[in-house]
Amino acid sequence: MLGLSTILRRFSLRDGRVWTAFFGTESWAGKPVTPDTAMQIATFWACVRLIAQTIATLPLGLYERQADGGRTAATGHPLYSLLHDAPNADQTAVEFWEALTAHILVWGNAFAEIARSGERIVALNLLRPDLISVHRTEAGDLHYRFSDTNGVREYAEGDIFHVRGFGFGGDLGLSPVAQARQTLGAAIATDEAAARTFANGMRPGGFFTYQAPDGKPATLTPEQREQARAKLIEPYTGSVNAGRIGILEGGFKWQDVTIPPKDAETLATRAFHIEEICRWFGVPPILVGHNPQGQTMWGSGIEQVMLGWLTLGLRPYLTRIEQAIKRRLIAPAARATLSAELAVEGLLRADSTGRAEIYSKLMQVGGITPNQIADRENLPRFEGGDRRFVNSTLVPIELAGQRVGRVQPAPGEPIPEASS
Repeated sequence: MLGLSTILRRFSLRDGRVWTAFFGTESWAGKPVTPDTAMQIATFWACVRLIAQTIATLPLGLYERQADGGRTAATGHPLYSLLHDAPNADQTAVEFWEALTAHILVWGNAFAEIARSGERIVALNLLRPDLISVHRTEAGDLHYRFSDTNGVREYAEGDIFHVRGFGFGGDLGLSPVAQARQTLGAAIATDEAAARTFANGMRPGGFFTYQAPDGKPATLTPEQREQARAKLIEPYTGSVNAGRIGILEGGFKWQDVTIPPKDAETLATRAFHIEEICRWFGVPPILVGHNPQGQTMWGSGIEQVMLGWLTLGLRPYLTRIEQAIKRRLIAPAARATLSAELAVEGLLRADSTGRAEIYSKLMQVGGITPNQIADRENLPRFEGGDRRFVNSTLVPIELAGQRVGRVQPAPGEPIPEASS
């Protein structure tokens, strides 16, 4: 992490996004919100982890469009192994895409340095978004400045793989942490209040009041005040002292000054914050372990929740990554035929029944061969498995009622009348 003196030297006051990443933004709850403090909230962590891990574990392929309109996997293209296997020398594909997606979810932008050997892309090296400032040159080109402990590096637009998150169409996506700072700040304050209450042995804060034996208010001397603190406060402070029973004497009385957790509805507030943070990410609360009222954890309803999340919550992230790959990593001359795609069918890897149903339907219409199914399931190929099959119960309507075995007319020949 950069020190304060380094930040002062390398960034100007106009780099507000960089300063926010280091020092956070103040919330109405009085708690500064930074990416680090946000990731300490269980729901925020769960949403980021769920989306990032789900996208990172989907199969990412590079496909080439054929002249006949079909397409095949471009396994021989240099970019295929880079995207599918190892984007750089230090990370696997899952680690790279997981971190890149997490950058989008936390900072609203993801950056990777494009390393080339001649015209060929040989590596994608992730860059911390909070260490990058972005501006446009007089010619209108984007320019990136990255600063870390090794110094400052300048990058042209063609040297950076940049994936923007949700935004208003500017050069950068909006940071979810900055935009959700009020919700996150309230969640941090609520967690802190609950934790301090537990640390205090579930006892509310307050004051000891002292009266002289004659019932009149009295003032303690400094020595008496320290003695009272040592005898009445310190032995009962902290969770390890919860349940201890004390004795008040000599005119001391206890006066509460805080609202008990029950009256403040701390538990209800924390449950509400779970749903609020999930709303920011578009994640159904049930997917992060929160069971809303009236919803069960299992059953056919969860399947519909998953489909809705895939369509409305996950699909926008997938499309952003796919289009960024096409624009930033594929040469303009090859964009008409090459494209990258994250296969959502990878979500069915844990559902053997769902996979079998899809394979069966695809094979009945000739959309897939038995050997292609064997390849996807890591099973051995077999002779004759490259043929395509169709369900024999499906015939053109004009041939319905004809005897089995009747020869179908060749294209262009008249259809014979059906025999009775």
